[in-house]
Amino acid sequence: MPVSDTEVAVSVVVPVRNEAENIAPLIAEIAAALDGGFAYEIIYVNDGSTDATAERLVAEMKARANLRRIDHAKSTGQSAAVRSGVRAARGAVVATLDGDGQNNPAFLPDLITALEKGGERVGLVAGQRVGRKDTGFKKLQSRVANAVRNAILKDGTRDTGCGLKAFRRDVFLMMPYFDGLHRFLPALMRREGYEIAYVDVIDRPRHSGVSNYGFFDRLWIGIMDLFGVWWLIRRKKPTPVAIEVK
Repeated sequence: MPVSDTEVAVSVVVPVRNEAENIAPLIAEIAAALDGGFAYEIIYVNDGSTDATAERLVAEMKARANLRRIDHAKSTGQSAAVRSGVRAARGAVVATLDGDGQNNPAFLPDLITALEKGGERVGLVAGQRVGRKDTGFKKLQSRVANAVRNAILKDGTRDTGCGLKAFRRDVFLMMPYFDGLHRFLPALMRREGYEIAYVDVIDRPRHSGVSNYGFFDRLWIGIMDLFGVWWLIRRKKPTPVAIEVK
């Protein structure tokens, strides 16, 4: 039987596109990390895959009652896939990780526990990669992008590209949505008045396949998003304390 809404505390959202060979190994690792410690569900968002991703998910769902699948008819990008998963989530806490296997699910309990210990003041726990397994050029691109973003947004985060994150579902859904949102979560969480906690995570090589979501999903789009978020932060006004008088 599927897990009921009342039993779900944590929803693990995994966006995937053409990751057929990585489906079963990653699901097994998520289960190994969370079984016995959390009441959780796993939501895979199949972002218009053209390989055997859907078939592999069907096979896994037969064996796992807490595994759910959301399909996009065509690929609309990682941010859209994450948002679809969060909207479908039944847990008050959402944890995310990339579907290529580079994010180790063993760190999920650390992220979730840090969010719980942070109380209401912490809205996001962000994984910060150490020992990255990307190419030297990609690591250089990431360092430059993170430095530019931090200089403009002052979000205090050295690595926003790590897919390992845990956050409060209701806060995420309050945020303005745009393509690329997942890269700016720390800045947008701070905009809403929440603090960010960080957990160092160890990166590892991709299990199989090739990257499907590119660096900043191309430079010019990333630059436009960056200044769009800067504008949103500048335009933010304090939320008034509203009291009904009878």
